Amino acid sequence: MSEFTNRRVMMVDTQVRPSDVTKFPIIDAMLGVPREVYVPEARREAAYVGENLSIGGGRVVLEARTLAKLLESLDIQPDEMVLDLGCGLGYSAAVIARLAETVIAVEEDEALASDAQRLLSEEGVDNALVIAGPLANGAAKHAPYDVIVLQGGVEVIPPAITDSLRDGGRIGAIFMEGALGTVMLGRKSNGSITWRAVFNAAAPVLDGFRKTPGFQL
Repeated sequence: MSEFTNRRVMMVDTQVRPSDVTKFPIIDAMLGVPREVYVPEARREAAYVGENLSIGGGRVVLEARTLAKLLESLDIQPDEMVLDLGCGLGYSAAVIARLAETVIAVEEDEALASDAQRLLSEEGVDNALVIAGPLANGAAKHAPYDVIVLQGGVEVIPPAITDSLRDGGRIGAIFMEGALGTVMLGRKSNGSITWRAVFNAAAPVLDGFRKTPGFQL
């Protein structure tokens, strides 16, 4: 076993399994996807630490516990199409690609998007497509989606995102209030989304998902 393989097993055994993540496909995906490949070269040694990993520009790779619990709550099925917003260098897309039929990943930073698509291709992930564009616009071309996942914090979710979720679909996001955050799971029924709190986590708020000053819920 390589050093990184050992760290990956340790990550799953100490960060994922103890967090009540029991679905085998998620554990298998976390064991199988080399997290170190999808972080900047200079951060590879830190790829498996139990916290959000900064990849620059205010963006992070979500800590393994947060991503795994989020995916557990979304219960992605093998025949579903997933919209992955804010994929960074592609780690989340690579994990989700092992659970879903297709992943459409959106990344605002064109260089990140280009690198993510290259890394996913090099790793043989052939059911994930990375699109460069504003996260808040989503990717309506491929809608409707069965599941939408946001790889960062939000204060509000723009209609362009929720409109692209099919009826009966699920959406998961970390709603931030100051430094504190709650992962919320939404289900769409008859055009509207009902949210419930799942667990606590935190992440930087993604561009396009901040409340405008004076905005009232």
